[in-house]
Amino acid sequence: MMLNQFFAGAATISLLVIALFFLRFWKRTQDRLFLFFAGAFVFLMLERIVRAIMTVETEWAPYVYTIRLAAFVLIIVAVVDKNRRT
Repeated sequence: MMLNQFFAGAATISLLVIALFFLRFWKRTQDRLFLFFAGAFVFLMLERIVRAIMTVETEWAPYVYTIRLAAFVLIIVAVVDKNRRT
């Protein structure tokens, strides 16, 4: 149990670092693709935090995955937006 929490925390911090890298790329290039990607990784980080706080057996557990769905939709929007602009 303790090892699972450790890896969940490591994954959460990794997602935050990835989001910060994309924010830095966005500041440097002003390309919206990087901003969308940073937002998607923040959503994925939030989903990890909510899953760590909630117990799995609650009736709200399936709704947590809508955060992950929002992250993937944001990535799709970013790719479509990038392809339409260029």
